[in-house]
Amino acid sequence: MDWGTTFTWLWVPVVLLAAGAQTVRNAAQRSLTGSLGTWAATLVRFLYGLPFALGCLALLYLLPAEMPAAPRLSWTYVGWIALGAAFQIGATAALLLAMQQRNFAVAVTLSKSEVLQVALFGAVFLAEWPSANMWLAMGVATAGVMLLSVPPAGAGTRLSPRTWLSRSAGYGLLCGACFAIATVGFRGGALALDAPTPWLSAAWGVTLAQLMQSIALGTWIAWREPAGLMPVLRSWRVSLLAGSMGAMASLLWFAAYAMQSASAVRTVGMVEVVFSLVVSRRVFRERLRRTETLGLALMGVGIVYLCWQYL
Repeated sequence: MDWGTTFTWLWVPVVLLAAGAQTVRNAAQRSLTGSLGTWAATLVRFLYGLPFALGCLALLYLLPAEMPAAPRLSWTYVGWIALGAAFQIGATAALLLAMQQRNFAVAVTLSKSEVLQVALFGAVFLAEWPSANMWLAMGVATAGVMLLSVPPAGAGTRLSPRTWLSRSAGYGLLCGACFAIATVGFRGGALALDAPTPWLSAAWGVTLAQLMQSIALGTWIAWREPAGLMPVLRSWRVSLLAGSMGAMASLLWFAAYAMQSASAVRTVGMVEVVFSLVVSRRVFRERLRRTETLGLALMGVGIVYLCWQYL
C-alpha cells in the first residue's frame, strides 16, 4: 500500500528526524575511518545497527494488544531490498572517501546530487515523475554542487576541466548515484511488501537489508583484512553510536518511503546539508571557502523551493 494519501504530512517530520540521526551517524563513522579504514567503518553502520533493527521489529509485534499479521515476503520484495542494500554499501563507502578529500559539510552536500538522480531513476523504474518546477529547482541545486566541486586555490584554474573533475567531486557524485539507486530499491520494496503500517514496512526492510549487508561485507572484510573483524569489535563504543543512529535513520527513511515518493522524501532530506554544516563548524572546527559557501547557498535555495512544492 502507498501511504502517501493517508499520511499527508507526517512523512515530513519523519524525514527531518531521519536526516538528524543520519548526520550523527556520519560524524561517528567519519571518526572511525582513520583507525578502521573505509570498508570496516562502512560495516559498522550495518553490523551494530542490526540488533536495533531487530529489536524494533520485535517491539512492533509484541507491544500491540493484537499482533499484526506478518507481511508476505515475495521474491520481488527481496530483490528490491537486495538491490538497495548492495548500492547502500557502495554509497556509504563513497561518502566516507569523499569526507577524507574535503570537509564534512561539503562531502555530504556533494552526495546530495542523489536528489537529481533519484528523480531520474524514480521516473524510469517507478513511474514517479517530478513536476517542471521541481526540475527547475534541481537545476539551481546542481549549480551549487558544481561550485562545491571546485578544488582549493592552487589545484588548477576554475576553467580547467581538472577543476570540475576533482576526485572529491567524483566520490560525491558516485555516492549520490549509489544512494539514488538504493533509494529507488527501498521505495520499490515498500510498495511490493504492502505491509499493514509504514512502521512495519520500515522494520522489515531495515532488518532484511542490514542482515544482508552485515553478512556480505563482514565476510569480505574477514577474508581480505589481515586483522579480520577484530578492529571493528574493539571499537564498539563509537560503533554502537554509529550503529544505533544509523538504524534509527534507516527505520525513519524506510517509513517515509512507505508514505511518499522517493523523490519527495530525498528532496526534503536535503536538510541534512544544514545539519552537517553545523557539525562541521561546531565539532570539526572546519571553515568553508567562498565558493563552498556560495554552493551551499544555492543548494539551500533548491532545498527550500523543492520542499515548498510538497508542503
